[in-house]
Amino acid sequence: MMLQISLVLLVLLAIAGIFLLRKRANEKHLLTLRTTPPPADWLPILEQTLPMVGKLTSEHWKQLSGLMNVFLHTKHFEGCGGLELTEEMKVTVAAQACMLLLGRNTEVYPKLKTVLLYPHTYTDGETARLGESWNIGVVVLSWNSVVGGARNFADGHNVTFHEFAHQLDQESGAADGAPILGETNAYQTWARVFSFEYEDLVEKTEHGQKDVMDEYGATNPAEFFAVATETFFEKPKQMKQKHPELYTKLRGYYKVDPTEWI
Repeated sequence: MMLQISLVLLVLLAIAGIFLLRKRANEKHLLTLRTTPPPADWLPILEQTLPMVGKLTSEHWKQLSGLMNVFLHTKHFEGCGGLELTEEMKVTVAAQACMLLLGRNTEVYPKLKTVLLYPHTYTDGETARLGESWNIGVVVLSWNSVVGGARNFADGHNVTFHEFAHQLDQESGAADGAPILGETNAYQTWARVFSFEYEDLVEKTEHGQKDVMDEYGATNPAEFFAVATETFFEKPKQMKQKHPELYTKLRGYYKVDPTEWI
């Protein structure tokens, strides 16, 4: 009996050792990807599809390209509705998704497995959609909306930012407008600021009043976080002026100040 137990323990230790070695090898691989210089064609592609990359500092571009390397090596892209995927499409989506990770010490969307890309607005039953984020590791996007949001980087609408903000929100479980903040005491002030701002947008929307944030953010707290993220990156000066406390919270979370890129 003792011999059998010893053999079982040895097998379990061997399995644990193999698992640890694979984990370390994967971590080393991801670190290598983060520090690998980007292919020469990335910047020319993004100068056409995401012109604002030209306003990034050299350090931010270095960080972004490293994050993109990881994203493109670990996420599966699939064309839907007859769309034939191109390098331009993958690079453009990856760049916008990874802009939400700049400056943050975090993994690259650890729950995300697949990006489904449609050529244009698609339907879910009777509802027309620009994009979706599923809590099963899938983001769905329409390519024409991706390009439109990237090229017009000042209208406050960016479907890629929106859906990947949902992915960040979903890392803590169900999307509820409260992503992983790191420190326990940060949730109380986050909830206070976001609850106030969400309720303010709901009231404005009900009375037909306009805000720098799109009224879609009044749908629920999860959509509010996603819309606030779009506004933070695309209309930072206006948000900072109209909603200074909200802007400060988002700047603390995303670890960047988009007003520096204008």
